[in-house]
Amino acid sequence: MSKETLKRAFADNLFYLQGKYQAWATPYDYYMALAYTVRDRLLHRFIKTMSTYFEQNVKVVCYLSAEFLMGRHLANNLVNLGIYEDIQEVVASAGLNLDDLLEQEHDPGLGNGGLGRLAACFLDSLATLEVPAIGYGIRYEFGIFHQEIRDGWQAEIPDKWLRFGNPWEIPHLEASVQVKFGGHTETYRDDKGRKRVTWVAERTVTAIPYDTPVPGYNTNTVNPLRLWRAEAGEEQDFNFDAFNAGDYDGAVASKMSSETISKVLYPNDNTPQGRQLRLEQQYFFVSASLQDMIRNHLRIHPSLENFHEHFAVQLNDTHPAVSIAELMRLLVDEHGMDWDKAWYITQKTFAYTNHTLLPEALEKWAVDLFGSLLPRHLEIIYEINFRFLEDIKTWFPKQPELLGHLSIIAEYPEKSVRMAHLACIGSHAINGVAALHTQLLQSDTLKDFAALWPEKFINKTNGVTPRRWILLCNRRLANLITEKIGGDWLKDLSQMRKLEAYLNDQEFRRRWREIKYANKQDLAAYIWKHNDIEVDPNSMFDVQVKRMHEYKRQLLDVLHIVALYNRIKKNPNVSITPRTFIFGGKAAPGYFMAKLVIKLINSVAEIVNKDPDVRGRLKVVFLANFNVSLGEKIYPAADLSEQISTAGKEASGTGNMKFAMNGAITIGTLDGANIEIREEAGEENFFLFGLTAEEVAAMKAKSYNPMYYYLTNPDLKAVLDRISSGYFSHGNQEMFKPLIDSLLYDDQYMLLADFQAYVDCQHEVGKAYADQERWTTMSILNSTRMGKFSSDRTIREYVTEIWKAKPVKIELEEYSQEKAGLRVPS
Repeated sequence: MSKETLKRAFADNLFYLQGKYQAWATPYDYYMALAYTVRDRLLHRFIKTMSTYFEQNVKVVCYLSAEFLMGRHLANNLVNLGIYEDIQEVVASAGLNLDDLLEQEHDPGLGNGGLGRLAACFLDSLATLEVPAIGYGIRYEFGIFHQEIRDGWQAEIPDKWLRFGNPWEIPHLEASVQVKFGGHTETYRDDKGRKRVTWVAERTVTAIPYDTPVPGYNTNTVNPLRLWRAEAGEEQDFNFDAFNAGDYDGAVASKMSSETISKVLYPNDNTPQGRQLRLEQQYFFVSASLQDMIRNHLRIHPSLENFHEHFAVQLNDTHPAVSIAELMRLLVDEHGMDWDKAWYITQKTFAYTNHTLLPEALEKWAVDLFGSLLPRHLEIIYEINFRFLEDIKTWFPKQPELLGHLSIIAEYPEKSVRMAHLACIGSHAINGVAALHTQLLQSDTLKDFAALWPEKFINKTNGVTPRRWILLCNRRLANLITEKIGGDWLKDLSQMRKLEAYLNDQEFRRRWREIKYANKQDLAAYIWKHNDIEVDPNSMFDVQVKRMHEYKRQLLDVLHIVALYNRIKKNPNVSITPRTFIFGGKAAPGYFMAKLVIKLINSVAEIVNKDPDVRGRLKVVFLANFNVSLGEKIYPAADLSEQISTAGKEASGTGNMKFAMNGAITIGTLDGANIEIREEAGEENFFLFGLTAEEVAAMKAKSYNPMYYYLTNPDLKAVLDRISSGYFSHGNQEMFKPLIDSLLYDDQYMLLADFQAYVDCQHEVGKAYADQERWTTMSILNSTRMGKFSSDRTIREYVTEIWKAKPVKIELEEYSQEKAGLRVPS
């Protein structure tokens, strides 16, 4: 770890791994050489961590997730290894700039939104808290897509994040496993006369694991993220008969079909083929992961009867829920265990995190599709369901309606497998991700299961890692915090409260403002470079960056912009607090309404930004391809954090935490974790508006009429009329008609009901920002009071209350060939 050794390793890797002299090397060559230099330091800890887990026979947490939105690895690994400054010097001595090299790394295309970023934060906290853990997922060759904006519309470009290789991953072909699909089942009698079932598959896919080391902060623990790549089985790899017959496409058809499984994150499921591929992806990675766990278990233990004592498996939403049926298949069919014992082990192994309150987001699979792809699993699910419903009949003989409510199999509108029900029945714990979310799961979304098993339900409010979301992305602020209270806050975020002793220190307040201004200058430079829009860092940066969805109400934000614009057009000299509205987020390829909102944002920007009447008081910017590395630039620069989802729709949110940690003030509804953020920051340091979840439900029950608000609110009417007139669409009155119609005749997310409250609240925001002393106080208190929202706190709760796992100290020894198991000739 000495600077001299790092310098030598950097030079060696450029020469021996990249094959370049300094004069020929590109910035990417230098990045790769540096990445391998850092990875080598990780591997010593990684191997020691794995060997310690094996020797001590520890309980391992396995986090199953369809997404891991990791962000760039290099800078994060430098921070967690404690060598960021040393590497800066090493790189500078070679005449290079570390920031330039960090920009060469591509964001891994392994996730899309909060679900995947939460998984990444959890892996960071697990390693930091020295908890034995493995993240399991899919090594997607292409991310969901690279977003470009063309004529205001979202354009989806393949995200070729692996185009130039990935220095952080380590393939393990020797640890590959086989995953089966299709075919049929057959029954037989085993040597003890017991009835058994075997699955005769139609095709087999090879799952190859790739390990990415995930280091903890200021600890020797380095846990693996194990991602699976799909490859055709050997018998399907290449069809020589077809090739020799001139059918070159047919020769590789099976290979291409198999490898499609790990090709793209979240293929569009608007087609039958897309839905099948999604189910294939889900089963592929959970089957490979469970086979991997069982193989590792049997290396140490003679049987699987204590499997649940050594593995705690967390289901990150319903994507991996088929693992419940798969573990039963492996235990009963492959390892000869009787049903009741296998079911006991299965329930003790799994825990389920629910991430949504939207009924349409609770996964269901058509029975026909499920049975054709996973025939044995459908049989197992029917058996689980039969036994469960027989229990319900016994326990509640006078409530036959419960059978339909609780059944894993839905009969209408089509016969389907309800994955959330499978997850609830097959897990010993069910958690929501914010206090309100868990409450609504119990009172609404999963109320029948909560009534049946109240002891299963537990809240685990989400958190984010302060290492990436303060130390790495906001080094100016991190240095100020450390200067004032020391560095322990990075592993105990509650210590940030100590900064409140400086709340009235004028020098501290001045530096706080200077840091925010410098961060805003950095983002302004990015906007100028990428959007060709000049924004004023003195203006309020009003930011909404997140996945594009109607319930997140980016459209409400746009209505407010148009309302302000209307005020200016009515009176060009009106006093308005200058604002820069910043948006970012991707819409799913098949989600037309979300894409239309993106178009509207850019269309409004086109008019507002060029109107001389506005005179710089309003600017609107849509930043394309929002991802982790772009978020690292945005969160530290934000003044106002828009968290304006319809109350009762957002499970938690994690962007709201990142904004607040970096001193942004939230305008939001009482939804998700907003409620707890407001409680922690103080009501006076949060801008609250809008209907509550109870009020939303009551209004809908009374046949909510959005047209009433349009007809009785002149400002709202003027906003919608300006949009529908074609003012922002070059006279095309049809372009935004679907949005206007959805608001006037449906408005299921209550934008019109909340419009005036939102506009009024935004007026208060403007007044507060004009008083910079008041704003500074609010900013400081939002940042210092976010200790609850560290993912370390969340993981500690999971570890003690759900997983029952224990931290394991990794003692690092000096590396030697003898200790690595290599013979050194005398």
